Amino acid sequence: MEDGCLRIRRRVSVRKRNRGNPESLGASPTLAELQPAEDTEDEAAVGSRRRKTRSPEPAQENDSEEDMFGDYNSFTESSFLAQVDDLEQKCMQLLEHGTHETDSDTRDLCSEGIKNNLGMNTGSDFTDSETNEHVKRQSDLDDPGEPEPGSELSFDVPSSQILYFGNMQNSSKALGSQSAKERDGNSHKPSNANLAHSHIEQPHQDNDFSNVGASSEMSRRKSIRDHLKSAMAGNARAQTPVFPRTKQLRETLLSEEISVAKKAIESPSDDLGPFYSLPSKVRDLYVQLKGIRKLYDWQHTCLTLRSVQERKNLIYSLPTSGGKTLVAEILMLQELLCRQKDVLMILPYVAIVQEKVSSLSSFGIELGFFVEEYAGGKGRFPPIKRREKKSLYIATIEKGHSLVNALIEAGRISTLGLVVVDELHMIGEGSRGAILEMTLAKVLYTSKTTQIIGMSATLNNVEDLQAFLKAEYYTSQFRPVELKEFLKVNDTIYEVDGRAADGMTFSRLLSYKYSDALKKMDPDRLVALVTEVIPNYSCLVFCPSKKNCENVAEMLCKFLSKDYLNHRKKEKCEVIKNLRNVGHGKVCPVLKRTVPFGVAYHHSGLTSDERKLLEEAYSTGVLCLFTCTSTLAAGVNLPARRVILRAPYVANSFLKRNQYKQMIGRAGRAGIDTAGESILLLQEKDKQQVLELINGPLESCYSHLVEEFTKGIQSLFLSLIGLKIATSLGDIYQFMNGTFFGVQQKILLKEKSLWEITVDALEHLTEKGLLQKDSHGDSEGLQCHFRITKLGQASYKGAIDLAYCDTLYRDLKKGLEGLVLESLLHLVYLTTPYDLAAQSEPDWMVYFRQFSQLSPAEQNVAALLGVSEGFIGKKASGQAIRKKVDKNVVNRLYLSFVLYSLLKETNVWSVSEKFNMPRGYIQNLLMGAASFSSCVLHFCEELEEFWVYKALLVELTKKLTYCVKAELIPLMEVTGVLEGRAKQLYSAGYRSVMHLASANPEVLVKTIDHLSRRQAKQIVFSAKMLLHEKAEALQEEAEELLRLPADLPGLGGSNSERAGSHAGNETLC
Repeated sequence: MEDGCLRIRRRVSVRKRNRGNPESLGASPTLAELQPAEDTEDEAAVGSRRRKTRSPEPAQENDSEEDMFGDYNSFTESSFLAQVDDLEQKCMQLLEHGTHETDSDTRDLCSEGIKNNLGMNTGSDFTDSETNEHVKRQSDLDDPGEPEPGSELSFDVPSSQILYFGNMQNSSKALGSQSAKERDGNSHKPSNANLAHSHIEQPHQDNDFSNVGASSEMSRRKSIRDHLKSAMAGNARAQTPVFPRTKQLRETLLSEEISVAKKAIESPSDDLGPFYSLPSKVRDLYVQLKGIRKLYDWQHTCLTLRSVQERKNLIYSLPTSGGKTLVAEILMLQELLCRQKDVLMILPYVAIVQEKVSSLSSFGIELGFFVEEYAGGKGRFPPIKRREKKSLYIATIEKGHSLVNALIEAGRISTLGLVVVDELHMIGEGSRGAILEMTLAKVLYTSKTTQIIGMSATLNNVEDLQAFLKAEYYTSQFRPVELKEFLKVNDTIYEVDGRAADGMTFSRLLSYKYSDALKKMDPDRLVALVTEVIPNYSCLVFCPSKKNCENVAEMLCKFLSKDYLNHRKKEKCEVIKNLRNVGHGKVCPVLKRTVPFGVAYHHSGLTSDERKLLEEAYSTGVLCLFTCTSTLAAGVNLPARRVILRAPYVANSFLKRNQYKQMIGRAGRAGIDTAGESILLLQEKDKQQVLELINGPLESCYSHLVEEFTKGIQSLFLSLIGLKIATSLGDIYQFMNGTFFGVQQKILLKEKSLWEITVDALEHLTEKGLLQKDSHGDSEGLQCHFRITKLGQASYKGAIDLAYCDTLYRDLKKGLEGLVLESLLHLVYLTTPYDLAAQSEPDWMVYFRQFSQLSPAEQNVAALLGVSEGFIGKKASGQAIRKKVDKNVVNRLYLSFVLYSLLKETNVWSVSEKFNMPRGYIQNLLMGAASFSSCVLHFCEELEEFWVYKALLVELTKKLTYCVKAELIPLMEVTGVLEGRAKQLYSAGYRSVMHLASANPEVLVKTIDHLSRRQAKQIVFSAKMLLHEKAEALQEEAEELLRLPADLPGLGGSNSERAGSHAGNETLC
């Protein structure tokens, strides 16, 4: 230390820390502060000083102030504590002599002493030169250690120390200002009151800080020295917070880069900045999280297209595995970060939505935007309005439509900057295609600033889609891995060659030696084809049906060598163990026999937990072969070295070229394989048809808007009028001309014109009581206006199929007459989907057995519905029945029994055995019921007479969505965490979203069986995202409540204007 200031000897050995100016403790560090201080003393001097400051006694832990400071009074006259003690004694002497005048010199001395010793800024004229001098003096006093390379520079300052410095500063300000007040003649208080002004105040703390609020005289006069002792004791006990400098620098740098990117993306210049108009951190995240270091040439070309830079709508098409999604992600990040707009991404299936939410949550956490899931029972309508951070909505086709409706109704559709549609060709597939068409047509009509990006691997009539979306088109035949197509006829394999006369050339003969028994069991030579690649490489075998998948898997394992059992044997045992855990102690017998060989089947008969486990095992190479249905080709990305098509059929229908291209597109894994192979097995009788298939064009996609009458055009018109997008006949007709159907009307319409179809649909809705003609104005021509009825409003708000909306209304109305609440059965019946009931056929013996076990209250439900035990008994025994009973009601009640049993037992396996149904079907039924329950809830919210259902259906929807024990629900709110994984996490001590958000991925990998590092990181990031969303929602709700209303009565003109213009900044408190 400097001469004249002796060191205070300490009993407890601690690492010396360089403490800067207390005012700068919470501030961001400057560049100068980050540079290491230069040594001002030679090594010998430094070593000598360190030896002097080190206590001769060994280091020991102390938990009490008495242990540290009990009889420790070695405060010399020149020490800071001694000066403080002297000043306090002077003040006490003044009080004892009853002096009412304050010694200003004493106060100045006290203030100056504190300022000099602690470096406090007590005046407003504290200059930069004084600060620099103080920092230099501090660096001379304390020898800061050199930071380790790569280590994070941080402030290691105890919280109690920061608090103490702050209070000392306040105290010194009070002491300095007191003399000025007294010189003005305003001091007429007694001495003890004056002393109270100079007393250092300490807020109440849990770690034994002194209590300012004590009322006794002795408490107010408590020694400053005791305060310091208490603070030091608190320092010893308090946990040291860390203020990372590098984190602050990173956040500042990211903010600056985003600001630069905003300007760059708005300028006409060709300079795209660090990473396609995005901050360099985005590029680093792609390297770190996805291993992507460089874009393909086509991706660079697509992102630099003039049409993309001008934000025109775009359709682009490439083969499967070409890297289409990365381009869409970069465009979405540009919209979120640079243009500060929300983004909607529409994906075809729930599983793909969940996979994408998990993978992008890490980007959201790092870059400061929200990733929200809209699938199944998840999603909020309208979405939360966020003022600062923007949202990426990832939705299924149906949820995406509901989201767009909600944004239009709330007047917020302009906040949606970009809509991305994956698998755009699905616009031509049935009712889901009709819903996708309605969604895009509404966006085009209501928001001229929203950009639409569509992508697909299988598009043919692109011109029609371009005309509909008013979009540019980009295509490429690029594949990162070369794909070779083969055909197998008997034992001969041909390579597909478009230049050959018949479209194929001879490749080779199969040389695998087949016994007579093997030839009989495996006539297609599948064993020979798969053993050429497994177990070192992966293989997919597409089969026509679910049953065929299971049979082929078992057949292959019967003839595979026993050596396959030893390949990654331990990990395969873990897979079976995990399957048993998610199956409540049971494993599918087929999987139990095939998994040890590295083989499994994959189709909709599996539960979500089973499917996820098997997909994880396949991705990591533990399983090397899947026998699967065509749905895997459009689902999650599971590529393979070789893809085998068992037959050119899907169920009983001949394969379409679109389906064929999607299946073979799974062959070849980028970064792993140098080539991919596809082999289509066929019989001689199918040879000509297969050649036409592989050499022909892709199928065109056509609008299903009119074909799907109740889910299509009628639903569209109802929502157009309900949302006030178009309310007159002329406006509706104009809207229809802008749809995909309107573009294709010359091809699709043969008998009626578009005008006639529009008029007929509106008349049908009016007859059903969903619309009313406006009595004012023209009731027949273009200016004929319509308005929606309450029932129509409820139907479109609840997204109810219009074929069932009147039936649902009657069922709910009848339910009010005698709603049975002693059990959930009645409510479950009301939320059982109508379309699934129409497709089911009960097992009458099972039905009768379950009916006979009903409680009296549950039998009352059946009686109210008109279904008697006698009727079910006669059906089970095959007797003739004279009395007519509604078949749809009977079938729906049967499915209600299945759902009711599932809610009571939460065990898919036991319910599957009880009702003799595939467990995958039961889980799909549960998901459908959860979704329909949510729809019925929104339906009831629009009709006051059904107010009683609102609270009941909120809880039921939650039960149907998760269908697990209550303690697992918080964990299952995290995207990608299903029941099996939730049980593992819960058993390991992770009981809440906060636990998962705070978890270390490395610890999770070691703690949770069969959890990869990538999956662990995704779970942690998803939990963090969910936690941030909830916290942000609560914070914004609180700010909204406290904000000063813009239209507050009683304010003057100027005040009124100020309240309106600054409503976002002014609060009530």
